[in-house]
Amino acid sequence: MTDVDATFRRLREEVCRLHAELTRYELVVWTAGNVSARVPDRDLLVIKPSGVAYDQLTPDNMVVCDLFGTVVDGDHAPSSDTDAQAYVYRHMPHVGGVVHTHSTYATAWAARGEPIPCVLTMMADEFGGDVPVGPFALIGDDSIGRGIVQTLSQSRSPAVLMRNHGVFSIGRTARAAVKAAVMCEDVARTVHIARQLGQPLPIAEQHIDSLYDRYQNVYGQR
Repeated sequence: MTDVDATFRRLREEVCRLHAELTRYELVVWTAGNVSARVPDRDLLVIKPSGVAYDQLTPDNMVVCDLFGTVVDGDHAPSSDTDAQAYVYRHMPHVGGVVHTHSTYATAWAARGEPIPCVLTMMADEFGGDVPVGPFALIGDDSIGRGIVQTLSQSRSPAVLMRNHGVFSIGRTARAAVKAAVMCEDVARTVHIARQLGQPLPIAEQHIDSLYDRYQNVYGQR
C-alpha cells in the first residue's frame, strides 16, 4: 500500500466514523447531512456518498473528489453538497473539515433567517459571538459554498445557518467541524427555550472576547 493509499484509507475510515456522531447527537434524519475532510497536501476531499443510509455507510463507499467536485476515487456518486463544500476548501485553506446538518433547533433559526444571539458563555467560547445567518442558495452547484465563505469570512463562528436550509460548520479537522455542528444545535435549543421564558441577557463584547480567547488558547490539554 502506498502512502497515498494509506492516507485515503485513514480518511475514509475517519469520515465514515464521524457520520455516526451525527446520528448519535440526532443532528440528521434518513440520508440527509454529511461530513467531509480535506486530504492533507493534496487538492482533494473525502465525502459521504449521495443518498446512502447512515447504517449502510462504510469506509469503502466514501468518495474522494477533487476541489471542483469531480470524483477521482470511489464507486458512488458523491453528496449533493460536494460542489458547495469543495468551494469552501478552495477558498478557506485553513479548513480541514466541513459538516452539513438539518438539526431541528438550529434549522428553525435558519428558517426564520435569524442569527442565534451570543447569550451563553459556551457560545462565546466556541463561536466568538452570534451564530450568523448566510444567504438563501439553491442546492446543486457552488452557490451554497459561496454563501458559507462570504458569511464565515466575516465571523469567528465555525458554523453558519444557511437561510431556509440548515447548518454548515467548518473546522481545522473534520472532527472539529462535527463538534461545531453539535454545539450549534445545543445552543440553538437552549437559546430558544430561554426566549420562551423571557428575554435572554446579552453578554458584553469584551467578555465575549475574553471567553473566546481563553477557550481557544488556554482551555484543555496543550
